[in-house]
Amino acid sequence: MNYPDNLLRRILIETKVIACVGVSMNEVRPSYYVARYLALKGFRVIPVNPGHAGKVLFGETVMPDLASIDASVDMVDIFRRSEHVPPVVEQALAAFPSLKTVWMQIGVENAEAAAMAEARAVTVIQNLCPKMEYQRLFGELRMGGVNTGVISSKL
Repeated sequence: MNYPDNLLRRILIETKVIACVGVSMNEVRPSYYVARYLALKGFRVIPVNPGHAGKVLFGETVMPDLASIDASVDMVDIFRRSEHVPPVVEQALAAFPSLKTVWMQIGVENAEAAAMAEARAVTVIQNLCPKMEYQRLFGELRMGGVNTGVISSKL
């Protein structure tokens, strides 16, 4: 899938609260460091993992499911296998009437779930990482030798 940079940039600028489904408490897991990075960038990241419910991660209580979140969520970031995505999207659409984005991580794609969200005017991003896109679009990858195509005067 190919998404225009202006769409990804708009999502990352407008998003304030992210529910991260499938986040791990293990610091070497991608879901942990993606959620941590996003929290450090100022997003409110609400971790969702029934196996760790009640624990605290990045200053937020880990929720057992999306329905347990009592805040308005802009984006649901999904770290689950593709075949497990439709119930997550169903729950997200039921729990958050003002949901703006369903974001499926690298390797995660599900046409059924995407169609369900898009039918409710929710933007769907599949097979991308918001951490990597944030770094690429806002010029933070240049220190690693990657040409981001973003011109910045930041050092």
